[in-house]
Amino acid sequence: MLPRKTLMVAALCALPAYALAQSASGAATGGASVSPSGSAATVGSGGSASSGGTSASTLGTAGTSTGGAGTSSSMGVGGSAAAANGKASSQSKVNPNATNGHAKAMANEGGGTWSKSMTHTKDKNGTLSSRTKSMAHEPGGPPVKSTVGAGVSTSQ
Repeated sequence: MLPRKTLMVAALCALPAYALAQSASGAATGGASVSPSGSAATVGSGGSASSGGTSASTLGTAGTSTGGAGTSSSMGVGGSAAAANGKASSQSKVNPNATNGHAKAMANEGGGTWSKSMTHTKDKNGTLSSRTKSMAHEPGGPPVKSTVGAGVSTSQ
């Protein structure tokens, strides 16, 4: 049993550092309901990435409801970034008509260590969609990436 444990420890120590030190993930969801009296839909996506001393996350949500009293819609996007010893920035914007929203967050430690995440959420002609891309990189290997998205329609 001892030689097996020693072999496992040696194998884990031999793994490249970047394989364990960077990550990117995301999730997306959406749903809609349509009835003779109206319709409603909601969608959202978000993601995060981290490597070294950096992290970046973004998210976006949108919802719409149509009934006898008219149509109501909402949209929100946001993001955050952090870097232990580098630069971090985040920005988000929803247009005045609440039909498009963008969020972007980036963090960079220098030397090839960075994280970033971007979310685009839109409401176009009764179709809601949200897509998030997240990426992280450390020197010595390729970046890790995650792309998630969801879309729903309230067309009757």
